[in-house]
Amino acid sequence: MISVEGLIAAFGEQFGEHPPPRLVRAPGRVNLIGEHTDYNDGFVLPMAIDRAVWLVVRPRDDRQVIVSSLDFGGTTSFSLDEISHNADQLWSNYLRGVAWALQEQGYRLRGMEGVIAGDVPIGAGLSSSAATEVAAAKAFQVVSGFDWDGVTVALACQRAENEFVGMRCGIMDQFIAVLGQRGHALLIDCRSLAHELVPLPTGLRVVVADTMKRRGLVDSEYNLRRQQCEEGVERLQEHLPGIRALRDVSSADLVRYGHTLPEVVRRRCMHVVQENERVLRAVAALREGDAVAFGRLMNASHASLRDLYEVSCRELDLMVEIARSVDGCLGARMTGAGFGGCTVNLVEEGAVSRFQEIVRKAYERQTGLAPHLYVCAASEGAGEVEWKAKP
Repeated sequence: MISVEGLIAAFGEQFGEHPPPRLVRAPGRVNLIGEHTDYNDGFVLPMAIDRAVWLVVRPRDDRQVIVSSLDFGGTTSFSLDEISHNADQLWSNYLRGVAWALQEQGYRLRGMEGVIAGDVPIGAGLSSSAATEVAAAKAFQVVSGFDWDGVTVALACQRAENEFVGMRCGIMDQFIAVLGQRGHALLIDCRSLAHELVPLPTGLRVVVADTMKRRGLVDSEYNLRRQQCEEGVERLQEHLPGIRALRDVSSADLVRYGHTLPEVVRRRCMHVVQENERVLRAVAALREGDAVAFGRLMNASHASLRDLYEVSCRELDLMVEIARSVDGCLGARMTGAGFGGCTVNLVEEGAVSRFQEIVRKAYERQTGLAPHLYVCAASEGAGEVEWKAKP
């Protein structure tokens, strides 16, 4: 975990201790269920995790932004009047992009100086990028004093990543980093952006297992899956003229008209349609406190991603198989785009230590890869953190 004292001390060494700076944080996230549904106008169910990006900041009287990264070991500076992409310090483009996007939204920003660090693992699929963007937005808000509208800020952060950083992403990561709440997941309707908090049962932990298999084929296969989903919608519109996306198609519709689709397109559509239905059933299970039913839906989600959407891989399947063999694991599935990366596992609190030990040893024995496991609890979204200076 981040040492707040160390972060503030680093700020004091670079910028001085007075006046005292302010401290903000924004969490990483894991998606519990709802994979490859976002670009089909569907439903997702992420939760914010208790790992975050932290930013110690103080306003400046000029229009300069000066921020040092403890994780990347560099300092970036730029003017709010002339924001350009930095090819040397790529981490800084998330801050630059957020400043650009907020000003494009009409927010009046002040310059600031700060130090940033995080304990969201980079490249593990826990969305360190969105945590950085939302932490930057919160930092600009506390030094500039504008009203914090969570949805508007999340959209600005998404725009920063899409248009400034140049990485296409949906809205899920920024939404949960802004709107997460302790003890809850967040159901997000990716079409309307309607969202609601969903309580998580007590006595359970979410364990993220990084297979250490770096994702291959993601870009080309991701684009191909999108094309196949769009082809499915186009063909199904001949029979269902009111539909705009697979979100509008039911399992009953596919039973009736699936034979009109090419076989591979039918399988892709079946995953998305059934996954949307699984998300809504998963939310109902959580509201009833039925963790066992939720776990079964996680298992079904993985089978669908493996067999119908075909975005799993040997390492993900093995990690899921090992996890499910451990008593106290209620459900396990791949999470993220696929072809590597992480699984997400629902584990009874008393079984977590044994689960970690068994999974780590069995997976390494069978692959030669040493996995990283992260035990997570549902956390608050972005906010300012109070701290007291030492006398």
